[in-house]
Amino acid sequence: MVTERCLADFEGAWTLVREIVHADGTTGRFEGTARFAADANGLAYEEAGALHLGRAHPLHATQRYRWGHDLAVYFDDGRFFHNVPPAGGDTGHWCDPDQYDGHYDFSGWPAFTVSWRVTGPRKAYRMRSRYVRAGNAPNASRFGQ
Repeated sequence: MVTERCLADFEGAWTLVREIVHADGTTGRFEGTARFAADANGLAYEEAGALHLGRAHPLHATQRYRWGHDLAVYFDDGRFFHNVPPAGGDTGHWCDPDQYDGHYDFSGWPAFTVSWRVTGPRKAYRMRSRYVRAGNAPNASRFGQ
């Protein structure tokens, strides 16, 4: 039986590990934290951590989004990004001229994964992010869990 997620399920701190594979074979890895903080409009999402690209020194990276009560996700500047399927599943975003095809997997809740396949003339990569509740971090880097 699939349990649908609601906004309150995401609130709090998470350990985040993200793997990035570009079409040309180059890879990246992000390791950090994500925090969902409640406010009057839903949840403010912020992630911060180290982005490892090839053999270069890690870069400090951050990202911010807004999550609405209906699980609509917005960029920090207010533009619509995508809807999170409450039971998990597919979503998407057209960012002219590139297509973002996403998938949310809540089957391992309270850990979950978000996968994106980005295709277009400017971008071509796959990205998979694994979120594990802070405090349960030992399995955060294991995508098969």
